[in-house]
Amino acid sequence: MRPIPIVLTAVLVAIWLLLNNTLAIEHIVLGTVLSVLLALGARQLRPLEPKLRRIYLIPWFVAMVLVDILRSNIGVGRIVLGLVRDREVRSGFIVVPLDMRDPHGLSMLAAVVTATPGTAWAGLSPDGSELTLHILDVKDESEWIRMIKTRYERPLMRIFE
Repeated sequence: MRPIPIVLTAVLVAIWLLLNNTLAIEHIVLGTVLSVLLALGARQLRPLEPKLRRIYLIPWFVAMVLVDILRSNIGVGRIVLGLVRDREVRSGFIVVPLDMRDPHGLSMLAAVVTATPGTAWAGLSPDGSELTLHILDVKDESEWIRMIKTRYERPLMRIFE
């Protein structure tokens, strides 16, 4: 039998305590019991367990993504407020060839891309070899492809593959 997913259980307990706005022992116990039961039930729905190869890279990756989200917020704000001078803003779709195959890495890539303002995950080819993104401001398509592959795909491959 597989062990109880500790991280999922801890996150669920924390959410329970936040929602109830208390640190009472009764809520800690009840939240823990409910979280363990939910985690065990959810485990049955996930036939493929994630394998984190280099967990020490996660804090660096999260920090990089947060910086990118901040920078992207500023960029999108400039576009929305019309602060791009006379430059034409051209939105469009780009196709990024993918080397990553791990489904957990791909889901993290989808979350990162979609959480970053100005970009949205638009689709994945049936064989998983190409990612289609919608970009609010496509200045240079090759630069976008290079950025997605070097800043997001490669680190995620190092973490998951």
